[in-house]
Amino acid sequence: MHQTLLTNRIFEEIEIGDSASLERTIGRDDIDLFASVSGDYNPAHVDPEFAAKDFFGHIVAHGMWTAALVSAVLGTRLPGPGTIYLGQDLHFRKPVSPGDTITAKVTVKEKRPDKNIVLLDTRCTNQHGEEVLLGTATVIAPSERIAWPQSAPTAIAVQRHNRFDPIVEEARALPLAKTAFVHPCSPESIQAAVEMREEGLLDPILIGPEAKIRAAAEKAGLSLNGFEIISVEHSHAAAAKGAELAATCKVSTLMKGSLHSDELLGAVVAAGSGLRTDRRISHVYMMDVPAYSKLLAVTDAAINIAPSLEQKRDICQNAVDLMHMLGLVEPKVAVLAAVETVNDKMQATLDAAALTVMSSRGQITGAKVDGPLAFDNAINLDAARTKGIVSPVAGQADILLVPDLEAGNMLAKQLIYFAGADAAGIVLGARVPIVLTSRADSVKARIASAALAKLVAARRAQFGRAPL
Repeated sequence: MHQTLLTNRIFEEIEIGDSASLERTIGRDDIDLFASVSGDYNPAHVDPEFAAKDFFGHIVAHGMWTAALVSAVLGTRLPGPGTIYLGQDLHFRKPVSPGDTITAKVTVKEKRPDKNIVLLDTRCTNQHGEEVLLGTATVIAPSERIAWPQSAPTAIAVQRHNRFDPIVEEARALPLAKTAFVHPCSPESIQAAVEMREEGLLDPILIGPEAKIRAAAEKAGLSLNGFEIISVEHSHAAAAKGAELAATCKVSTLMKGSLHSDELLGAVVAAGSGLRTDRRISHVYMMDVPAYSKLLAVTDAAINIAPSLEQKRDICQNAVDLMHMLGLVEPKVAVLAAVETVNDKMQATLDAAALTVMSSRGQITGAKVDGPLAFDNAINLDAARTKGIVSPVAGQADILLVPDLEAGNMLAKQLIYFAGADAAGIVLGARVPIVLTSRADSVKARIASAALAKLVAARRAQFGRAPL
């Protein structure tokens, strides 16, 4: 394969009036990448809401992005590889906006033989021929010929995670939700409790051995001023007390601290807990996947190991009801399997086909359900069309209903760690929503999880019944 060579102009070859240029079109991704690399997060460059009220009325590029084009011409065109950049004066004449095409041009205006110094006029113009930058560059031109292979451009993707923002903002607008924070006896769980209160989401009641709670807070360097603490002997007692507070409507949500999920959920589903409903309890990951065009739910990836067909129906309905609460009138549910055809040797395909029929018969309501669908066919229209799949769900799923916990857990974690997804987790099917936190969760994920729980609790209070 032919490879482009970068060649330079040595000092003796350079003449007054020689020039070189390059052209680039700037997009929003370029601005965000420059902000990330430089650390310049001036909201005039990265926040549309702020920029709308600023001097120019819209986002503008960093001035130094334009100046960097001058550096690129000097280092790759004239004089080229081996050039040493000594100085640059800059005059910014007009703003550069997303979509502008900028031409950077350098022209030799003076040579100083004593040290191979060259002075060049530097000029950047937009697609209308308007000057956006003027200046003078001072360089040391190379004295030896260089022809160097041009490196292939590095593939870089900008990941924007903002699909949880409307959920968090809606939740913040509501009064703080009283929350039983069960056994917060680690620095990480105390940090989460403080975050939830500071974010205007939850009002945690800390339940557990008080000495351990205070020791965890001291280790985290956090104050417990203003927190209600209910001291109990151990984690089992904390789970039972949390369930009791929820059953008697003294709290509207439950949140896991530093105990095992099974311990908390065991107290919730125990006979006589008052928190059970006619629904199977299930977990939903709401995922903000940068490569996908909308929020995506994955269920169940945390609780039900090998759910039966009837249990899958409940898991599906829980996720559908959550989507309704988030404002999606008729979510699209893809029932996943390894293939998109029914195979009597693959139970997942049989369950998927049955769930599709159950939906058409009204046993699952408020959604379009289709399966079996392989993962690629569920989330990619081109993949579905290639297979000749005609479906109201294929390629545009809102909910991925997985065949079992192992598949769901691997899928969710692959989306988080390979695809850069943010994931908010919530447990549904009980009389109160439950947040299962993890030490590996990002702050954004914890905040989004709490916001989801708060909105579900508010819907329960609004309709006077156990939701989801």
